[in-house]
Amino acid sequence: MAEASLRIVVVHSPGPRQVVEQIVSVAAGTTVADALRLAGVQVPADGEVGIWGRRAAFTHALRDGDRVEVARPLRVDPKVARRERFRKQGSRAAGLFAGRRPGSKAGY
Repeated sequence: MAEASLRIVVVHSPGPRQVVEQIVSVAAGTTVADALRLAGVQVPADGEVGIWGRRAAFTHALRDGDRVEVARPLRVDPKVARRERFRKQGSRAAGLFAGRRPGSKAGY
């Protein structure tokens, strides 16, 4: 009897605003590391791997329909980036107070 084949989706981002999605057929019992090797995806030393957005180990056995995602490390803390954008735009042009009605009180 033939061994069951699993359909796995491997997603990674080689650079900013680039997403590569590959569908890989693997044998039952294949691990995350094996699937990444079959897809030809290199994981950065400080990168993370997850299945459907949840962190997973390289030794985790895959199931049919799993989506293996490789995440690159962040270059800038999102909170710091938001503060910098807000500082550049100014408080009147961003956020809740951008679409204020003329003549209304501040903050409404």
